[in-house]
Amino acid sequence: MKEPEKKLVFNTLLKQYMHFGLPTEGIDEKTDFTIHNLKDIHLELPFKSPLFRPNFFSFVFVKDGRGKYTTDDLNFETCPGTIYFTNPGHYKSHEWFEIKEVYLITLSESFLKENVHPDVFEEFPFLLAETVHPRILSPDAFFEFEQLYLQINREYISKSPYRNRLIGNLFVVLLLKIKEYFWKDYNPIYEGNRSSQIVKTFRRMLEQHYRNLSSGKAHQVFRVQDYADELNLHPNYLSNVIKSKTGKPIGTWIAEKTIAEAKALLQNSSTSIKEIAFLLGFSEASHFSNYFKKYTDISPVLYRKQHGSTAS
Repeated sequence: MKEPEKKLVFNTLLKQYMHFGLPTEGIDEKTDFTIHNLKDIHLELPFKSPLFRPNFFSFVFVKDGRGKYTTDDLNFETCPGTIYFTNPGHYKSHEWFEIKEVYLITLSESFLKENVHPDVFEEFPFLLAETVHPRILSPDAFFEFEQLYLQINREYISKSPYRNRLIGNLFVVLLLKIKEYFWKDYNPIYEGNRSSQIVKTFRRMLEQHYRNLSSGKAHQVFRVQDYADELNLHPNYLSNVIKSKTGKPIGTWIAEKTIAEAKALLQNSSTSIKEIAFLLGFSEASHFSNYFKKYTDISPVLYRKQHGSTAS
């Protein structure tokens, strides 16, 4: 796939909507999770987005609506009963002709790790699948999902001090239903070509390595050379495959993963910043603080104060 001439990259749905000139009322900027009916956003139809890359997960539940979307070089139609999701790292666009009830859920990897399960990708490996085709369900089957996403929506707009935990637990049920209906026969061996397999293997290695770091089984962040050695590939070749297939350099994947893990750990107030720095392979807490601020424009101390579990 050729990279687009103008790259639009969004780390949050709020920034995406602001760029597209769409309403942002009801989008909570203080959490890495959103849910809403697209009918409340797309007041004028048809709507066609430019090509962009979101750095977050999106789940779309089309009870009543029609449109189409692209993921990299693949095109899909959406009609009543359609459910699909996309994960970070892909260029996408979407077009809507009719919307009556279409719910969109977006969430970050940090939210998944903190509120769903720290080993979420091990339990739900399809979340790392390179391309997931949409599914069209019968009305009865779709109703099961509708009950779940509407309950999640009620918790999202609530003022409960346990909001994120409630959403996280409900989302586990949603993922289990997706796994039951869509991916009970999921086998990554049959997905994609050689380059696709390299991307998938790299992303799983990345996930496993950071689990090892967090648990103390590893003490040094892998470099590009380390991943290349594990895959028996030349580092330049690995870098080229990752960049061409995902649109992001391998160094960016590693940096984003480090920041995602750091955010999840910072939200756990029982782990000191010095310990977090050590767990993520930094020799000094100051090095970790500088690294975190470089990629987030905020210090770890301030991030914890704003997003820590005691403040949520």
